[in-house]
Amino acid sequence: MEESGYESVLCVKPEVHVYRIPPRATNRGYRAAEWQLDQPSWSGRLRITSQGQAAYIKLEDRTSGELFAQAPVEQFPGAAVESVADSSRFFVIRVQDGSGRRAFIGIGFADRGDAFDFNVALQDHFKWVRQQCEFAKQAQDPDRGPKLDLGFKEGQTIKLNIANMRKKEGAAGTPRARPASTGGLSLLPPPPGAKTATLLPPPVEQLSGGGPLVQPAAAPSPGGATVSWPQPKPATTASADIWGDFAKSTGSSPSQTPPETQPGTGWVQF
Repeated sequence: MEESGYESVLCVKPEVHVYRIPPRATNRGYRAAEWQLDQPSWSGRLRITSQGQAAYIKLEDRTSGELFAQAPVEQFPGAAVESVADSSRFFVIRVQDGSGRRAFIGIGFADRGDAFDFNVALQDHFKWVRQQCEFAKQAQDPDRGPKLDLGFKEGQTIKLNIANMRKKEGAAGTPRARPASTGGLSLLPPPPGAKTATLLPPPVEQLSGGGPLVQPAAAPSPGGATVSWPQPKPATTASADIWGDFAKSTGSSPSQTPPETQPGTGWVQF
């Protein structure tokens, strides 16, 4: 198992008792009632440390800090640490010396809270170890992890409520659209109280014959103003007498007689 170069402390308990336990004759669990609880073999301080992924239970002297025994833990729960069947304050741990020899001893705490902290410290450490293993596997194979499926399943529907997104027509604060003009320039009506201008008809011109030119009635405008339509100018005397000679020359005199035709010939006799 990989080990890092530094050691971290997970838990420290100032008082712990060590007991000699009889060998287990059957497969049933350990029972603290079979130990001599009133005569512990050793008492001191307990420290739980970690180095890499491994944890270590160290039994040390309270004053000098000298190491009495050490139990390496590679898995929890496991064979290195076991709970007893009749109490939550006592455990059986597997200690190991420098030469590799192993032995099982019993430990117990006077306070139930100390036993709870001992158990939780080991659980949290190996929970972290499992998470680190999962992260390492995902880094090596990113496609191995679960994929997020955002597709619709068969028969699954979705509803959208857009009623609140619609605006009521003619609501307060909503500008009304201007009606489009029918074409050309639209004339706005004059403001109320303004004076309407009245266009006077042009002065009456005299015809060459002496008669006045009759002006048509002025048509009222939509805004109230009177508009006079432009009138055609009367013909002058010179333009009226252009065809005077032709009319005289083509006019029939009362003394002339019409030409006669010969009967039966169709010829006109002048």
